[in-house]
Amino acid sequence: MSATGIAGPATFPTFDDAVARFDPVMGMEVHVELGTATKMFCGCSTSFGADPNSQVCPTCLGLPGSLPVVNRRAVESAIRIGLALNCSIAEWCRFARKNYFYPDMPKNFQVSQYDEPIAFDGWMDVSVDGDDGPSTYRIGIERAHMEEDTGKSEHVGGATGRIHGASHSLLDYNRSGIPLIEIVTKPIEVPGSLAPAIARAYVTELRELIRALGVSEARMELGQLRCDANVSLRPAGTTTFGTRTETKNVNSLRSVERAVTYEIRRQAALLDQGAQIIQETRHWHEDTGETTAGRVKEEAEDYRYFPEPDLVPVAPSREWVEQLRATLPEAPAARRARLQAAWGFTDLEMRDVVNAGAMSLIEATVEAGADPAGAKKWWLGEISRSANERGVAIDEAGITPEQVARVEELVRAGSLNDKLARQVVEGVLAGEGGPDDVVEARGLAVVSDDSALGAAVDDAIAAMPDVAEKIRGGNHGAVGALIGAVMKATKGQADAKRARELIMERLGS
Repeated sequence: MSATGIAGPATFPTFDDAVARFDPVMGMEVHVELGTATKMFCGCSTSFGADPNSQVCPTCLGLPGSLPVVNRRAVESAIRIGLALNCSIAEWCRFARKNYFYPDMPKNFQVSQYDEPIAFDGWMDVSVDGDDGPSTYRIGIERAHMEEDTGKSEHVGGATGRIHGASHSLLDYNRSGIPLIEIVTKPIEVPGSLAPAIARAYVTELRELIRALGVSEARMELGQLRCDANVSLRPAGTTTFGTRTETKNVNSLRSVERAVTYEIRRQAALLDQGAQIIQETRHWHEDTGETTAGRVKEEAEDYRYFPEPDLVPVAPSREWVEQLRATLPEAPAARRARLQAAWGFTDLEMRDVVNAGAMSLIEATVEAGADPAGAKKWWLGEISRSANERGVAIDEAGITPEQVARVEELVRAGSLNDKLARQVVEGVLAGEGGPDDVVEARGLAVVSDDSALGAAVDDAIAAMPDVAEKIRGGNHGAVGALIGAVMKATKGQADAKRARELIMERLGS
């Protein structure tokens, strides 16, 4: 029995039953780590993977006498994000101190924005599939505000990597002070059956927008985009919001959907028993698909916000804002529609491309001369599989769009068949060089020379006289058996088309 008074997921109502009796209301808080060269208020590097506590200074450590200075590029990124989210941009805003104790906050307060965010009152449209086909839902954006990231705790000695059961903790302040933009939605009231899918669609669309703007790589697995999912339930047909929980730091699109689904079922189980929902933060466990209680959620007054006295207000001129508006890229939805029409992909095919994070890769491969279908086949097939096995992003698999296009070119020219092309891609991914290097080193070129191919054809006919006789009698479908024998004899390197022609010539068909 858990602290909530319910045994676990097995005792929960089904998702369909829960949303039939309760209306979920969601709120998404997404933290985006900006890709600036230096931190939010100092000149320390933000490069990833450095030795612990090697990228710190008196300012980001909060030492006495140090003074912060605002990163102009971070402000610029915040404005561009706000504009892309159809927000109003503040003419005047300022930072505040958010006070609370946490071991990886060296100052014991976080510099953030409270009641004066740089961007506010925007929206984003997302599309999801329902019973009646695709539907579009508008997600209101309450605010997008600037703040600094905290450091990172590493709990050592336990089995789970969490503080419970650990023997000691290590603190790395390299991340402390890295610029963040927190994007907070207005309450999301949508059909309950679609709530988890809409939550995932929103984070997916937001990630694509951030990447298109070039302000962050938005890699969820690296913590560059982190989602906090707020969920509450109210009896169906009522209007008063229920008590919400906040599931922290959900770090994959799939987990966003799963975490919302779980919380809807868990809260429904509690309400069925007449229990109260506790306003608290909760931790998501990817391995079990469950949330567990964190800390009781504070209200705004508990943080004792007050204006940051060491920073001047930010007052972006209207001319600067309009200059930044002119730099906005094509909206992700418009880009998807354009590319889908150009490539001739179905909705399902395009969705697979987007979910794999391969749209830009396929676009670059097509620009390098490949056929769209061929580019999709390689990126969503061999390359994606290899990346998943090694636990890296698809764009870090070890092959470039130009190299994929070259493989396709060799296939079109008849120099490779599909089987050989897969071996070439495998070689490139293994670091053996470019496609031509792998073909030469592995001896993978298609055998199309009539003298070498003819010998294999003659051997196949001699070994299978009954099949040859069927072909002479007009059963041309039987030629596949002979082609298979030729391919086996040449270790898959025969030009199948030329082998068929030679077989038919030999047999007088």
